[in-house]
Amino acid sequence: MTVDRVKAFESLREVLTTAPLLLMPDFKLPFKLYIDASGDGLGAALHQVQIINDKPVEGPICFISWQIKPTEARYGASQMECLCLVWALEKLKYFLEGCVFEVITDCTAVKSLLNMKTPNRHMLRWQIAIQEYRANMTIVHKDGNVHKNTDGLRRWPLPNDIDNPAYVPEEASPQIPIEGITVTDLNTTFFEEVRNSYTQDRNCSILCQLLNKDCKDNSLIHALDEVWKKSYD
Repeated sequence: MTVDRVKAFESLREVLTTAPLLLMPDFKLPFKLYIDASGDGLGAALHQVQIINDKPVEGPICFISWQIKPTEARYGASQMECLCLVWALEKLKYFLEGCVFEVITDCTAVKSLLNMKTPNRHMLRWQIAIQEYRANMTIVHKDGNVHKNTDGLRRWPLPNDIDNPAYVPEEASPQIPIEGITVTDLNTTFFEEVRNSYTQDRNCSILCQLLNKDCKDNSLIHALDEVWKKSYD
């Protein structure tokens, strides 16, 4: 083997046997969300640029993937990419909620999703779902070559089982809380004290008289203090 082939083999072995170092998220810094989709699955990688050894370094915080359902496999490429964005925002909301972040995609439809004028029913639902992130989210279109971190995730997504961090039980029935109304006797002492306090206050007493009359009584209005008189007028 040549020297170049040996170096290439060693580099490949190092990449395959060395897991990427995950960063701890710093919620004071902006995030970068890489998304990509295919006919097999959805992939997303959350990154952040942090200062390490006095140098800005972009590193991953987490990776997630998801096998698409048979009904979703019929979506077009643009719909699939938009679905990937909505799915990633839902799964990573604990990182992204209230934080500034940038979405990197290789699909122009995702960039125009927020301002799409005539969306279909799927796009409209997704458009509404991501509105809460509108103020803090910037969608950037970049060439697919920069999506190497999500390319493998979308091509070989994790199965939808309990070991998948993005797992959601499909057969799980939603838990509906049972709420009841308890009827108890009310202690009317407090309300009586409030009602009596109105009669002891001159302005409140006058206002009560005015409210009980069908027409304005100017003499009562003039008897009010100036502040109360302005409020009544």
